[in-house]
Amino acid sequence: MSSIDSPGARLRFAIAAGPVILPGVFNPLVARMAERAGFEAVYLSGAALSATFALPDVGLVTLTEFAAAARAIVTATSLPLVCDADTGFGEALNVERTMREFEAAGAAGIHLEDQILPKRCGHLSGKGLVTADEMAAKIRAAVAARRDPNFFIIARTDARGVNGYDDAVKRAALYRAAGADAIFPEALESADEFGRFADDCPGLLLANLTEFGKSPNLDAAALANMGYRLILFPVSSLRVALKAVEQLFAGLAAAGHQRDFLSKMLTRAELYDLLGYTGYEERDRAYFGK
Repeated sequence: MSSIDSPGARLRFAIAAGPVILPGVFNPLVARMAERAGFEAVYLSGAALSATFALPDVGLVTLTEFAAAARAIVTATSLPLVCDADTGFGEALNVERTMREFEAAGAAGIHLEDQILPKRCGHLSGKGLVTADEMAAKIRAAVAARRDPNFFIIARTDARGVNGYDDAVKRAALYRAAGADAIFPEALESADEFGRFADDCPGLLLANLTEFGKSPNLDAAALANMGYRLILFPVSSLRVALKAVEQLFAGLAAAGHQRDFLSKMLTRAELYDLLGYTGYEERDRAYFGK
């Protein structure tokens, strides 16, 4: 694949055309649903991936598990995939391998964060940060290691919740100078802060609209007007899916049947259509000449 046709190039083309909403997808089939809904790119969250293993988001999922999940999603959809890469799974030299694994998996880009291990969800207290220079070294390593110059590198800073707003702005400038394509300021606490950050840190920015955290649930349009070009909803689909399953199991346990939930389910025909079931049967018959 030439770099002009690469996933990173397609993501950059989408961003150049206007703000891109990134819905979080926690498995390949959900990614395919996002494509059918008309989104231009998708996102694999570390928090969501950890949850599918019944693990908290504290850095327990490995690089190879992340890359395998990314590869499966990329296989199921033509949309460019942006991946959470936590802290890069180590220091600057580890980031080199992180880049190779995600590029080989077919991802369009990753984001790296400046937390120390054990990392925490960006909207919880108790986080710690590496030095700004150490994080800048990781960004330089990522830039040097990428084979496709269009592979998209996002630097996330968690400084707002640790050292305050001003340190987040300083770190963002340093990370951009180190070669980051975009900055991801985690856990900004108000609409005014989102607007201020866009003014104080010119260039491509990502806004995270995760639920039940430090940040308000703003509209994508409002953030686009502030200047944000990547607008992330990382765990929304997983939260909705898990709540639906919780309600189903409660009803099934109480009633002994699932009839009250039939209207909330994909039908067999709808699921088969999503899976492309008919195409598999037709190809199988064709291979046998029937």
